Amino acid sequence: MVAAVLAALSLLSLLTCGYLAWGSRRGRAGEAPGNLRREEPAAGAPRSQPHIIFILADDQGFRDVGYHGSEIRTPTLDKLAAEGVKLENYYVQPMCTPSRSQLITGKYQIHTGLQHSIIRPTQPNCLPLDNVTLPQKLKEVGYSTHMVGKWHLGFYRRECMPTQRGFDSFFGSLLGSGDYYTHFKCDSPGICGYDLYENDNAAWDHDNGVYSTQMYTQKVQQILASHNPRKPIFLYIAYQAVHSPLQAPGRYFEHYRSINNINRRRYAAMLACLDEAINNVTLALRKYGYYENSIIIYSSDNGGQPMAGGSNWPLRGSKGTYWEGGIRAVGFVHSPLLKNKGSVCKELVHITDWFPTLITLAEGQIDEDIQLDGYDVWETISEGRRSPRVDILHNIDPIYTKAKNGSWAAGYGIWNTAIQSAIRVNHWKLLTGNPGYSDWVPPQAFSNAGPNRWHNERVSWSAGKTVWLFNITADPYERVDLSARHPEVVKQLLRRLSQFNKTAVPVRYPPKDPRSNPKLNGGVWGPWFKEDEKKKKSDKSKGANKQKKSKKKKK
Repeated sequence: MVAAVLAALSLLSLLTCGYLAWGSRRGRAGEAPGNLRREEPAAGAPRSQPHIIFILADDQGFRDVGYHGSEIRTPTLDKLAAEGVKLENYYVQPMCTPSRSQLITGKYQIHTGLQHSIIRPTQPNCLPLDNVTLPQKLKEVGYSTHMVGKWHLGFYRRECMPTQRGFDSFFGSLLGSGDYYTHFKCDSPGICGYDLYENDNAAWDHDNGVYSTQMYTQKVQQILASHNPRKPIFLYIAYQAVHSPLQAPGRYFEHYRSINNINRRRYAAMLACLDEAINNVTLALRKYGYYENSIIIYSSDNGGQPMAGGSNWPLRGSKGTYWEGGIRAVGFVHSPLLKNKGSVCKELVHITDWFPTLITLAEGQIDEDIQLDGYDVWETISEGRRSPRVDILHNIDPIYTKAKNGSWAAGYGIWNTAIQSAIRVNHWKLLTGNPGYSDWVPPQAFSNAGPNRWHNERVSWSAGKTVWLFNITADPYERVDLSARHPEVVKQLLRRLSQFNKTAVPVRYPPKDPRSNPKLNGGVWGPWFKEDEKKKKSDKSKGANKQKKSKKKKK
């Protein structure tokens, strides 16, 4: 009975929306001057290395795309996905920094030290410098590498900046959020600064009040216009949208006046602008001769935040949680190079898989000493073959708030269930500790000023519960906890968690550094850690130690 209900819900969530032809000029979200007509590339030698365009949306909810039944119109995304391969068993991480770090390294958070929360603006922290990145590997095989958009992998040292991590050029923001027009960000009262960069310097020349989605798209068009399409390019476009603050140009509200919930209405306008921007990126790929040899990958970085307008229905939970609503993402691949176009991939795919997949497609080499957690899934996506992936470590966070009633006893002596963790093995998913906000938020929750929690479906757990087990294949909405019914499966997954934990590196989550204040850096968020200062301090300490030793010898 439960399976039948779930199947019916699944069908309801797969409504589709119409779309426009590529030749139509849909609007101004980053639209460049001139007529963007389709132009085929000039005849020449065949190019084996594909152009790679990776588009990462920010905080887009699982339901917030036309082909998942949303009331928000996304004709570009619908068309690209329909003509490509939809990834309907695709996972990311529940927050910004973790997903971005795993994309760019192919490693789980426990193997980079970024397993707790995100990198805060005032923290002396960044993606560890000993990790080889995706753009670095692509540069080795002749790719031109460019990043446009949100970095959010740390910047306290110049060595942490995007241009030092493999990108030939960078235009965008370093922080996790900020004003879409002024590009200013306040981390706390009095700690405010400008956050728009071109390569390694603040882009004051671009401080013209242009909405970031449109500004980033214009930059992408400029890069494509100036690059030679006969040479491979990797373009990483990490849009700020649809992350809060909820801001959008007025004309995008036109179709959404009927949405009463103001946050949902603003969110819808932002997503409409993003959809139009991606259309203009695709038109530019065609105009400048890239499209026929390109691979376009689209992904959200985590689930939506209902309080900020996002919807993950019918999935459970939201951004920042390890329920499916926090980690199961909108994703698809669009490319003339796909063999099975117009298909749906239900095989297990994770954001770490892009690292080996794209390097292999680019004819690069993966060093044997790089211990990756990702798999090459191109044949899975392109040809419909079985995925090499059978499990996903969603995370182990040893410093997240411990569950009060968690214990080793509750974990059968195998695992301390007070620790926040989540793992997927085949059909099974296990969560321990405090997995986060666990409501289901249906569309009617957005009917008022809310979201109105009276509409939410909630579960009151029995006292002391710190372990959950679900068969995600049969129960993708996590409605039936099977932990009491299948203790042997629980034990198996707890052992797998324990094995993963033995390979974890220490957590990197330092306290804030007062030197990070933009007031001390010309009003700009940017690198504040000076290597020279560190050397001077170490030299002074060495000198002091030598003096102490010499005094002792004299005595």
